[in-house]
Amino acid sequence: MEYVTLGRTQITVNRNGFGALPVQRVSKEEGARLLRKAYDNGINFFDSARAYSDSEEKIGLGLSDVREHIYLATKTMATTVEAFWKDLETSLEMMKTDYIDIYQFHNPSFCPKPKDGSGLYEAMLEAKEQGKIRFIGITNHRLPVAIEAVESNLYDTVQFPFSYIADKKEEDLVRLCKEKDIGFICMKALSGGLITRADAAYAYLAQFDNVLPIWGIQKDSELDEFIRFNEQPPVMNDEIQALIKHDREELAGDFCRGCGYCMPCPVGIQINTCARMSLLLRRSPAGGHLSEKGQAMMKKIEDCLNCGQCKSHCPYGLDTPELLRKNYEDYKTFLK
Repeated sequence: MEYVTLGRTQITVNRNGFGALPVQRVSKEEGARLLRKAYDNGINFFDSARAYSDSEEKIGLGLSDVREHIYLATKTMATTVEAFWKDLETSLEMMKTDYIDIYQFHNPSFCPKPKDGSGLYEAMLEAKEQGKIRFIGITNHRLPVAIEAVESNLYDTVQFPFSYIADKKEEDLVRLCKEKDIGFICMKALSGGLITRADAAYAYLAQFDNVLPIWGIQKDSELDEFIRFNEQPPVMNDEIQALIKHDREELAGDFCRGCGYCMPCPVGIQINTCARMSLLLRRSPAGGHLSEKGQAMMKKIEDCLNCGQCKSHCPYGLDTPELLRKNYEDYKTFLK
């Protein structure tokens, strides 16, 4: 079994972290069962967020009796001090715990700092003094914000998208975290489903000894794969190297990562799926995407107002309306 230490926190955990966003999509009983199964098979780091509906509640249901043997990370999207404390108290109640190991600002548009006028970082410090949190973290999809957070030395951990289709800038961020002794929590290790080989994703990330991937899990088949990795960790070999080379070439350039920060759309377009449909059709079974339901979803693109709201919210600076248009035109060629 392989382990990762999250920088100066000295938190050392199984290399397979549990990303608890997807468990909001299953029943409370099923979510709690999956979480407990993960723990019973050696996974001891669980990441959630106040924004993930009942994900935290399921963690409390499934894991509260083994609290001293696990590490919990969660997040707040609060923009005011009042909302910060409300989120923190709710998270503690839902997860049935009196402290959170890593409390994270959830994808803020700026890097909270002391005396910046928001009071948010001061609230983090007060929560730490009260013993309600142990370490301060930040998550982001904006590289400049993540770099600023690392260089500020105000954060114990940074959570950022990272996978084998990342470019040198993201790899440099990982190395900077190691240099600064800041824990790196990796989200989107499968790039929102565009990477279809978890073993290749694992082998790539394992080359960075300071990276803790959190895998989004909502069913047994997904969890079983990562449990197998505990005993038989995938390693980089010629076949995986060739696959990574192929995927990097196919996914080069601007593409939607599916993060969803462009949502909701005022006319109901499922932007974070529609804007990457061309890739999904070529990298996963196409049947579901081409079904009557899939066609209706894509047809909504015709209702686009060109309001620019999605484009202004994209942390990657993509021209989202143009991506939607191109993906729709490509999609229609599959229906002929």
